[in-house]
Amino acid sequence: MKQVQFAYQSEESFVEQLRAFQKNGAEGARLFQIYSEVLDPAVIQDVTAAIEECFPDTPYIGCSTSGNIIDCELSGNITVVCTEFELPTTRFEIFQYDMEKLAVDDITAQIVEETRKNPWVKAIEMYFTIPEGSTTRFCDGLKEIREDIQIFGGVSCSDDITSDDSCVFTKAYGFSETSIIIVFYGGEDFHVDSIKVTGWKPLGREFHVTKSQGSLLQELDGIPAYDVYHKYLNIKNDENFFYNTLEFPLFYEHNDTTILRTPVSSNADGSINMTSDMDIGSVVRISYGDPGTILESIRHDSQRIAQFGPDVLHIFSCAARRTFWTNKEPTYEIQPFHDISASCGFFSHGEFLRTKGNLNQHNVTLVIAAMREGAKKASAALPETQDRNTMSRVPLVSRLATFISVTSLELENTNKQLALVNDKLKMAAIIDGLTGLYNRKEIQGQIEKALADVKKEQFSLVMLDIDNFKQVNDTYGHQEGDSVIVALADILRNGRTGLMQSSGRWGGEEFMVLLRGTDASSAAYIADLMRECFANTGFPGIRPQTVSLGVTQAKEDDTVDTLCTRVDTALYRAKKNGKNRVEIE
Repeated sequence: MKQVQFAYQSEESFVEQLRAFQKNGAEGARLFQIYSEVLDPAVIQDVTAAIEECFPDTPYIGCSTSGNIIDCELSGNITVVCTEFELPTTRFEIFQYDMEKLAVDDITAQIVEETRKNPWVKAIEMYFTIPEGSTTRFCDGLKEIREDIQIFGGVSCSDDITSDDSCVFTKAYGFSETSIIIVFYGGEDFHVDSIKVTGWKPLGREFHVTKSQGSLLQELDGIPAYDVYHKYLNIKNDENFFYNTLEFPLFYEHNDTTILRTPVSSNADGSINMTSDMDIGSVVRISYGDPGTILESIRHDSQRIAQFGPDVLHIFSCAARRTFWTNKEPTYEIQPFHDISASCGFFSHGEFLRTKGNLNQHNVTLVIAAMREGAKKASAALPETQDRNTMSRVPLVSRLATFISVTSLELENTNKQLALVNDKLKMAAIIDGLTGLYNRKEIQGQIEKALADVKKEQFSLVMLDIDNFKQVNDTYGHQEGDSVIVALADILRNGRTGLMQSSGRWGGEEFMVLLRGTDASSAAYIADLMRECFANTGFPGIRPQTVSLGVTQAKEDDTVDTLCTRVDTALYRAKKNGKNRVEIE
């Protein structure tokens, strides 16, 4: 693969460049790519007309941008690149789908079907116009594409990154402000690799998405999502919200990869419009750009791409990254890729990359696709000095941000540990230490609550007492006696009555069970099941044990005292009448 570049100044000079290029000739297929910061259809028509005049049979694709990249440097307002494919086995095919005329599901279904019909496809490149809503449905719709096919691309935009204006165009389908361009690449000797680089680090505390509707992020930790940006970054809910949040995207894990997601706009109710869906339960953090992390990631990934030995690189870099390097050249961070191979691309409104079989839209991210024909070329030596020197002079704000992030994480961990301790203390206050059931105070409180609602929901009490328990302690010792108590507690805790029940240790070998939604007859049946289960429980070295049970149903005029006295009377009668039985009062 070879790449020839043209800087468009005027139609006349451009035709001259094309004529000169035409004389060189080429045996393989060609593809023109046009990157334009100019959205005027008439100007774009001049560019495409010149190509069609000189190369009537050669296809072209193009999109609007927030800046054009050629050989890792910022190029002119309109840049044209011609890729020459040198091997006859290399193939490409172009599709364009209008999102106003076709449903997303129909578009993705067609793309999936085309990949099935064309087993030669190894890569899919995408150029989006700015979508009105979430791209999640589109990304999910391509999950069925073969896992060996790489997918990458970007969202076209304009030089005003706050604008919704964008366009794409192809020779076959023409100019559109509402379409997606899909390019298939592949062939027997075609190879592709792709990477993403963020370099943004989570800052401060975690937030949980507690309310969302698709790409509408409504609440974080129960408060309006906008309030988080206002409280922690003092960003106002006005027309500059998008621009002010560009460098502080939300950082979270999705589809087993790190995603950065920038808000598109804020609403009067405090909700935020995002570019993709934000699932309820997701854990997010505000993030910030760290120069050292960015450059270290670039250094590492540029070595990987160099080892791949590409012929060309296609670069999709978020416009927010361009604004991040305000004190340096806009393409400063991608300079390490300069000596690897020819490259072209643009600053985008969003980036796409397939990772682990899942296509994701990213923001504030650098996506690079490396392509080559045939065997791997010798890798170029990469300079180290730029990265190392820069990382040794990390700005003070970055160091402060790191300090805040680390201390916030430490505080979060401390709070989590305190929460666990508090939970244990709360449990210790209501749980019996030996049996793990409620203690007497808590089960009595449960009975009080049930009495307050007895007009709405009936309930019954079951009181249990282990028969002849003193003999167990006297004969076998308190340790064996405890094992008997624990065995009965396990039956009460794990009983499968199909009803809501609360069980507690009333004292010594006595237990109380509250059965909601039951009358006395049903409660007596359940009590007998408990009796039978305990009677059939074996104790090594101890004879089988039994339990006596009393049952009563709560009345509307009951108090805790009258109810407990009545169930105690039923239990006493069970003991008096021979034990190992159930009596109702």
